[in-house]
Amino acid sequence: MHKDVDRSLTGKIGRVTGRIGPGTIGEVMLPVRGGTSAFHAHPFDKTSVFAVGEQVLVIYFEPPQTVFVDELPDVLKADWPSGR
Repeated sequence: MHKDVDRSLTGKIGRVTGRIGPGTIGEVMLPVRGGTSAFHAHPFDKTSVFAVGEQVLVIYFEPPQTVFVDELPDVLKADWPSGR
């Protein structure tokens, strides 16, 4: 049985504000509805670790406030302001 999938955040680029890793609940800030919102975050592959300040790509959104993220591909890094 499949749940209805909400793809509204899939493909968004965010910045890690709370370390994301296996067995932990991290946090990522994402552009949403003309502003920025915090979401709980987990590594999509269940093994990766993302440090605070890293940019990540949303692979899957689980309403209401959880996303599964992966490393931002190099091709997207060129267009994303570093902010550092």
